[in-house]
Amino acid sequence: MLRVTRRWLALLLLAASFAATATEQTNWVTSWAASVQGPYPVGNPSAQPNLLLVFPSAETGARDQSFRLIVKPEFWGAKSRMRFSNALGTQPVTFDGAFVGLQWSGSAVMPGTNRAITFGGKKGVTVAPGESVWSDAVTLPFVTKGSELRGRKLAVSFHVAGSSGPMTWHAKAMQSSYVTAPGAGSKGGDLSEAAFPFASASWYFLDAVDMAAPKGLAAIVAFGDSITDGTASTMNGDDRWPDVLARRLNGRWVVVNAGIGGNQVIGPSEYSPQKPFPGGPSALQRLDRDVLTLSGVKAVIWLEGTNDFSKNGNAEADAVIAGMREGVARIRATIPGVRVIGATVTSALGSTSSAHGFELQDEKRKKLNDFIRTSGMFDGVADFDRATTDPQTGGMKAEFVPDNTVGGPGDKLHPNRMGYQVMGMVIDLGMFNASAK
Repeated sequence: MLRVTRRWLALLLLAASFAATATEQTNWVTSWAASVQGPYPVGNPSAQPNLLLVFPSAETGARDQSFRLIVKPEFWGAKSRMRFSNALGTQPVTFDGAFVGLQWSGSAVMPGTNRAITFGGKKGVTVAPGESVWSDAVTLPFVTKGSELRGRKLAVSFHVAGSSGPMTWHAKAMQSSYVTAPGAGSKGGDLSEAAFPFASASWYFLDAVDMAAPKGLAAIVAFGDSITDGTASTMNGDDRWPDVLARRLNGRWVVVNAGIGGNQVIGPSEYSPQKPFPGGPSALQRLDRDVLTLSGVKAVIWLEGTNDFSKNGNAEADAVIAGMREGVARIRATIPGVRVIGATVTSALGSTSSAHGFELQDEKRKKLNDFIRTSGMFDGVADFDRATTDPQTGGMKAEFVPDNTVGGPGDKLHPNRMGYQVMGMVIDLGMFNASAK
């Protein structure tokens, strides 16, 4: 008996050793992200249904109701964790009844895949205003060696106990997610479509999903405004330029989207729940949350400036350049060895948007683009301007103008699906030590 006990002890120690080695060989990498703004409904959503029945009062926010958010990881790991945010809230929010599973279709979850999410070993957590919290690691048994899940999506469900107050959200998801009526209670464990009758084109409270990944895999953050967020691309089509880039890289890097429609590099000077702005906090104000604290980041592509030069921003080119210098310095100081790629700003000349399209904006844009191309501050350049601008008119190429989100002629500011495809294809993969595809 003693010999058997010793043998089992040896086996247990050996198993523990293997487990420790396996842990050392994996690390967290952010596989999906959505930059938060708010409070709801301040923002620039696209193709949003009328949500008056869902959220009757912006001040009350969510009330005893459940969310099922649909998100697409760019890498699938056997374990995952989620970050829940109350960054723009004004009162504590309690999340419980949280689950993560494989989306079947619409708001339905694939049977056998839904797994409970815990926080410090508990079924719920209360998040203070201005704060966020990571969940515990969740094992995803449907992610197995050889399983092909590229393009599939997670359904992250959770319940807001009581009233949330003003909601932290990401307005322009370009992805359908689902929510119950107020007072419906905790429904995250219900796999059916009927449990989540209302659709939304936005994400709420959830702002990052990490996956356990092999060492060596890293994330590229696409940092920008509506042209990164995907305005005028197709709903649920995953055809923003970061999506195109991710498919080209084919799993050699993870690409996460940190765009906010209407965002500026240096404005507004003040942002808070009491003084919100549709474009969210400035790039410099949100840099820590949306880039520097994400997991496994080793590269950033920064595309912004259009909104700084609009009638809403009215900034000088030199001020935006100074802001970019500050942002790049902070990125390099925080992430050793990071690659920072500057993206040239696309033309808005002749735009039908009342805030864009005038000559002075275009002059400032060209000055910023000259800086991005020639300053030497960046490790490389993604020349979106040259890829999308008609040299005859100075505006966007005609084939990139018609709107793919809601139809219609487009606004000559936001590229459509074809324009984003060209942008994603023009990026030199050699900047990330990857061969072209």
